[in-house]
Amino acid sequence: MNAIYLDNAATTKIDNDVLETMYKSMQEVSGNPSSTHQFGRKAKSAVETARKNIAKQFNVTAQEIVFTAGGTEADNLILKNAVLHLGVKRIITSKLEHHAVLHTCQFLEKKQNIIVNYVATDTNGVINLSHLEELLKNDTKKTLVSLMHINNEVGTILPLEKVCNLCKDNAALLHSDTVQTIGHYPLDLSKVQIDFIACSAHKFHGPKGVGFAYFRKGFGILPMIHGGDQERGARSSTENVHGILGMEKALENAYAHLTKDKLHIEHIKKYFITELLKINPSIAFNGSSNDFTKSTYTIVNVRFPIQNDMLLFSLDMAGIAVSGGSACQSGSNKGSHVLEELQTEEQTNTTSVRFSFSKYTTLEEIDRTLHKIKELL
Repeated sequence: MNAIYLDNAATTKIDNDVLETMYKSMQEVSGNPSSTHQFGRKAKSAVETARKNIAKQFNVTAQEIVFTAGGTEADNLILKNAVLHLGVKRIITSKLEHHAVLHTCQFLEKKQNIIVNYVATDTNGVINLSHLEELLKNDTKKTLVSLMHINNEVGTILPLEKVCNLCKDNAALLHSDTVQTIGHYPLDLSKVQIDFIACSAHKFHGPKGVGFAYFRKGFGILPMIHGGDQERGARSSTENVHGILGMEKALENAYAHLTKDKLHIEHIKKYFITELLKINPSIAFNGSSNDFTKSTYTIVNVRFPIQNDMLLFSLDMAGIAVSGGSACQSGSNKGSHVLEELQTEEQTNTTSVRFSFSKYTTLEEIDRTLHKIKELL
């Protein structure tokens, strides 16, 4: 039987027409965008057209988009730029953030003497807005709030507009890691006043190794990578032309078919949760990942009422790809820092598995997965 891929929060299959777009660009766009001859101008034109089209998806200007090698670089560029160039002296974040944010904040705290405060969250991973407001009001230092829109492990959705309003009322800057958002939810940055966001193309059926950082107009950018004047001086390094064009096409596809794809994935997730509980009513869910009003439709983090370190391995041996946490932790012996923060002592004696779905996930694959889970339990 064909293998079953249910780890789409880690990465997604590239769309066929994205592959075709990239292959065509490899054949036809051979120049360096920094070169002034016709080959370079053609490559530069392709990159700038892609920048404009990507910017249009979020109702911003092309000058506010900086291409990067992915979400991790974008988060680093934004956080370090805020401290080293924009005068930020304090960062408010949460202990549930991706390590691209947490480890960067820890680095800045140690090397730049930045104050890092952690906003409280409940057992479902929901930010305590009252505590955030208290933190914002109790210090006059220039502050950046960095909170991810959708948690990559349990799928909890941040009330973005409420956080935006709190930041605006308290003159704080706002950065949001939107890696799990882009391509799955519309985001109009002319209405939602976020100052910085991060994106990674491979989360919405684009290529790996390419993404972008958004800097709201008016903020200067101090580069982390030096050596050239690419990206208007914001990021030295020859642009990943074929990756950028692939990302442009993947983003176009994602938003063109968003309603249809969302309905399909929502149906998959609802069916999966319903049938799981039929197997064992004691099965529970981490965060609010079974609540469609509080969690993304692409992720469900399941807590099985057993302690079985071999469950992930057994599913893998059966050809079913899932995750015990974020993919960035794969291959290490470290547990999920998100689940460690959320779970009670009793819940740590269970086994948690993250299942994440895409437009390519089928009901037949879900049925085969459920059959295997029932067998293993």
